[in-house]
Amino acid sequence: MNSEIKNDAQLIAYCGLYCGACGKYQKGKCPSCKQIQGKHWCNIRTCNIDQQFSSCADCSLEKPNTCRKFNNPISKVFAFIFGSNREKCILTIRENGAVWYAAHMAETKQQSLKGK
Repeated sequence: MNSEIKNDAQLIAYCGLYCGACGKYQKGKCPSCKQIQGKHWCNIRTCNIDQQFSSCADCSLEKPNTCRKFNNPISKVFAFIFGSNREKCILTIRENGAVWYAAHMAETKQQSLKGK
């Protein structure tokens, strides 16, 4: 895996994860959430594309976890296994902007913000 994490707001997944720090992206095995072509299993991605959002941070719901598409069983398992907090990611994007968030995630080499 490349130790240099690319700083690019386009590498923020619709759910708030940072693709630039993902092992599959780093190894060239995934183009990133926003570059995947065609239909995809992810309802979060589909919703954001349909709404023309850059991420769930653009949604009017105050708390992302109140959305059934965002807070689904797969995301709960992912959060448990990896200790990630996608809601914290989305709220941080809202507060600081996507450009800041991408820079922060690249600098700290994180795919997701952790904890509560």
